Amino acid sequence: MPTVAIIPVKSFALGKQRLAGALSPGARAELGRALADHVATVCASSGLVPLVVTADIEVAEWATRAGFPSLPDPGSGLDDAASAGVDWAASSGSSWVVLHSDLPLLGTSDVTRLEEAVSAGRDVLAPSADGGTSAIGGGDSIRFSFGASSFHEHLATLRDPVIVARSGLLLDIDSPSDLKAAMTTPRGRWLGEVITRSGAHRAGHNLY
Repeated sequence: MPTVAIIPVKSFALGKQRLAGALSPGARAELGRALADHVATVCASSGLVPLVVTADIEVAEWATRAGFPSLPDPGSGLDDAASAGVDWAASSGSSWVVLHSDLPLLGTSDVTRLEEAVSAGRDVLAPSADGGTSAIGGGDSIRFSFGASSFHEHLATLRDPVIVARSGLLLDIDSPSDLKAAMTTPRGRWLGEVITRSGAHRAGHNLY
């Protein structure tokens, strides 16, 4: 069975609030949708099954149109959303990995490295630049603890995990500085097209 890429996705309209000073509501929604589509598409291109976990109808409809299966989010936070995805994967006997939905530099080689670890029966853990967890996968006994410093919290509960520290997994988009940093890299220049298309960045904020 193919590995399931569990991708929790918040509301496009209500997400990315920390970008409010730099982007209009419409631009933030467009960015959230584009990021989620990027992550899911990269996973699918890598041979994984992207599973979108969401409590938002608009997100679920986007997933359906894009051809990605979706699952209702229990609505109790990222930990429970990830656990719901694990239960779904386990029901089909599939290996799994949970990925953040806002990884603009993610590439197929990054996903392949994660998939190789979990397919070999290993736990896998990928740090984000701010000390969080951008990806985690492996066995059914993993206890999720997403949030500040979650990489170290997850690491303390896993036995000999494969640590995957790659540029495509290090940078998620939480702040204007994250967005600017991503847009200045060759693999993140596509974000500029998304911002330009939305035509709604805030005056006085230079993201280029």
